[in-house]
Amino acid sequence: MPKFSPEAIRTFALAGHGGSGKTTLAEALLLKAGATNAAGSVEKGTTVCDFDPLEKQYQHSLNASIVHLQHRDTRVHLIDTPGLPDFIGRAIGALPAVETAAIVVNAQNGIEMITSRMMQWARKRELCRMVVVNKIDAENVDLPGLLGKIQAAFGKECLPINLPADGGRRVVDCFFTPSGESDFSSVEEAHSALVDQVVEVDEELMAKYLEKGEVAPEELHAPFEKALREGHLIPVCFVSARNGAGVAELLDIIVKLMPNPTEGNPPQFLKGEGGNAQPVRAEPDPKQHVLAHVFKVMIDPFVGKVGVFRVHQGTITKDSQLFIGEGKKAFKVGHAYLLQGKDFVETDALVPGDIGAVAKVDEIKFDAVLHDSHEEDHIHLVPLEFPAPMHSLAIEPKRRGDEQKISDALHKLAAEDPTFKIEHNATVNQTIISGLGDLHMRYILDRMASQYHVEVTTRPPRIPYRESITARAEGHHRHKKQTGGAGQFGEVFLKVEPLKRGAGFEFVDQVKGGAIPHQFIPAVEKGVRQVLETGPVAGYPVHDVRVIVYDGKYHDVDSKEIAFISAGKRAFMDAIGKARAIILEPIVNIEINAPEGAMGDIAGDLSSRRGQLSGTDSLAPGTLVIKGQVPLSELNNYQARLKSVTAGQGSFSIEFARYDPVPPNLQKTLAEQHAKTAVHAEEQ
Repeated sequence: MPKFSPEAIRTFALAGHGGSGKTTLAEALLLKAGATNAAGSVEKGTTVCDFDPLEKQYQHSLNASIVHLQHRDTRVHLIDTPGLPDFIGRAIGALPAVETAAIVVNAQNGIEMITSRMMQWARKRELCRMVVVNKIDAENVDLPGLLGKIQAAFGKECLPINLPADGGRRVVDCFFTPSGESDFSSVEEAHSALVDQVVEVDEELMAKYLEKGEVAPEELHAPFEKALREGHLIPVCFVSARNGAGVAELLDIIVKLMPNPTEGNPPQFLKGEGGNAQPVRAEPDPKQHVLAHVFKVMIDPFVGKVGVFRVHQGTITKDSQLFIGEGKKAFKVGHAYLLQGKDFVETDALVPGDIGAVAKVDEIKFDAVLHDSHEEDHIHLVPLEFPAPMHSLAIEPKRRGDEQKISDALHKLAAEDPTFKIEHNATVNQTIISGLGDLHMRYILDRMASQYHVEVTTRPPRIPYRESITARAEGHHRHKKQTGGAGQFGEVFLKVEPLKRGAGFEFVDQVKGGAIPHQFIPAVEKGVRQVLETGPVAGYPVHDVRVIVYDGKYHDVDSKEIAFISAGKRAFMDAIGKARAIILEPIVNIEINAPEGAMGDIAGDLSSRRGQLSGTDSLAPGTLVIKGQVPLSELNNYQARLKSVTAGQGSFSIEFARYDPVPPNLQKTLAEQHAKTAVHAEEQ
């Protein structure tokens, strides 16, 4: 296995909307670099990246898959990310592992929802970005128009580094050796625009350029990389993964122009927690202490738990002893692997820039930092922001006695997926699973059946309502209990105030003069938090409220923690009962892809669901993207309705927007249902 220095490594994520051809492009790059002997097919289920049986069944990437290749004495790590909205969390999770995000655009469909989202997330993580326009040889594509839309959406800094020629059968270089004719635009003008943009970040080079009118390509590498890092340049490459046009040129661009680990923006590590956390710079030096970040976890039925990580500092070998986060017990690596899809390729060493894996380490978890020194305790990456799971199902075992097997399977699946959540609703004794959409939930259920051999029955999605208050109020409760021996006594006075949406919960101690001893204040907060879990109106969690404890009484002998827990709980319930409590419902942004002729029916149907349209965009000829907002509770069985309206041609995706108060009639219905459930529970 050849050894590579950090300077000879490139890390690259292929991101973009589902169907843009990312997996096929990865196959083309692997083939061109000689890493495979033949290009796999998504349709035939023979690709290196989509190796999961369910990926072959769905014919879509459902996980971030890692491969590597060698080109011009450089090792390139590629991450093929999912593009379906339901699996976007797995794509976001891969971003901290790379220097460059290549946003792949389908030349036929143009800029789609996930295209824009991934560009935004990559910019927020300060990654170098490029746009790869795929399928340039397809029929009825408007490449000049698409380039204009890319520049309008993402900025004038999106400049073509090559241009298509001969109807998409090849591309013409606009940077290294600009010559020849393209299907549109001028190669010379594209070259001048690139050079003008690059020299702007280097004053000396700009002066030389203005004086002589030209600079040598080798002089442009450092400013080119700087322009990428500062977001001052976003190269646009044209390719056809199917016929190979532009694939070799893309490999050269990756190796010659994209940043290596010593050049890209450093990862955003912090040491410490909360407001006291301080930035830590990871040095891409193989001789330093090890710092690596786990961005993917897999539970393999044969090799157990696998942690996939990016090395940011130091060198990892088979003899390395590594700690996981704040853990005090080190594990021996034993075997260090590179990944080639499903295959584990053993290697002697992993250096900064390498993406590797370790197996059979049960303690490893997503987003953990691996290190080999206690000096690196409390170091973590700036947290990623994932979409909130908005699609929920209540599940029950099909067979009695499977409860523990189901629990084990669910927790293994949750360890792999940061956007899959599990909770147990004690009020109705239900296990609730939540994800990003119907397909996400179907995938989870299929995995449970095929890999873990357990089956469940499901109930309709449970809407994650919340409760809050709209007015200030005061509450009081005296807990007094005498049982013969030492009694229980605690008295609490508190106030409640509404907070802004999304502010969460605040607990404020304003007790003066020891009216409640300091050691009992946490007990009061504990009692309050018990009410937060199941609100008084309809049993949903309480959010966006401030609780101020300002007075109380205690007894030298009878006051105990349990007494103040009860007093805090009852005082909070007393206050909420006077604070005009409301139920809040999640509102989601919805994007619907549908034939143009179905626009009227879709708009009318959304309106009947309390939805509001915000606009439409043209996608491909005859196809529209309809955007709007709608309460999540109104989207039950919406996929079936949309298929009916569009003759099976429509699809939609949702993303959480905000919480709004439910209409009064719905609040009344939810409150009545909760009251009936509570009565039934008491009778049981």
